[in-house]
Amino acid sequence: MPEDPAQPGAFRNKLDEIVAHKREEVAERKRQTSLEELQERISELGRPRNFFGAVTFLDKKPRPDEMAIIAEIKRRSPSAGLIRPEYDGDGFDPVAIAQQYHHAGAAAISCLTDETYFGGSLDSIHAIRDAVPLPVLRKDFIIDTWQVWESRAAGADAILLIAECLTEGELIDLMILARQLQLTTLVETHDMENLLRVRPHVGFPARSYMLLGINNRDLDTMTVDLNHTLRLVDMVEDRSTLVSESGINTPEDLARLRKAGVRIALVGESLMREENPGDALTKLLKKPPV
Repeated sequence: MPEDPAQPGAFRNKLDEIVAHKREEVAERKRQTSLEELQERISELGRPRNFFGAVTFLDKKPRPDEMAIIAEIKRRSPSAGLIRPEYDGDGFDPVAIAQQYHHAGAAAISCLTDETYFGGSLDSIHAIRDAVPLPVLRKDFIIDTWQVWESRAAGADAILLIAECLTEGELIDLMILARQLQLTTLVETHDMENLLRVRPHVGFPARSYMLLGINNRDLDTMTVDLNHTLRLVDMVEDRSTLVSESGINTPEDLARLRKAGVRIALVGESLMREENPGDALTKLLKKPPV
């Protein structure tokens, strides 16, 4: 049952619930799979794809209208429920969606892997990487270093770290381990307080492995407002690694971000609500009318 956005703090309470459930889930997964097993799997894998390099423009000057889109694959969410009726059961095909995104010009893929609340699967990571050459972000609630090892063993090239779910010490430990495993981190913030908390660690432990995200969804009201990024952007010194997330629906939205110096956007529900997410991405990337 989706949360009632009219209830102040509803999703913050849901976030607390999800994190508590995730701790129990991780404890059970640890019992099923040892760290040594994960390390053995990793030893058989090649180097991760360069997620950071795929979405930044550090090696080339972008065209005036160019954006790097991290296109998201998501079946459902606690706030919206099932995104499309046909995503129930076998009607949800992450690989086919990833192929659509690749052909439409996505720079990278974001894949929800939480099963309980988002209907995702960790197995989708390897399947997507086998089908498309793009790097893949594991989007989940990462709260334990064991999950970083698990992500690498599952084929992820990057992981999401949500500032609201982590203490500063936990965040730093996760970022250090991710760097050791050659994973890019996308550190997501939702409000000014957490942006200020994360800002001193931008580029840690190595600049080419860390992206900073501003999510435009208010966790208290569940409203989404692109102006949230635009209000906070002046607080970010290096905008080349800044990712705007949520509430991006039109070419005009992308144009507003570019004007503010933001060249990376993570887009999910607005694409997944369409019958063909790839076609939706093509339309999003079209140059807006003057």
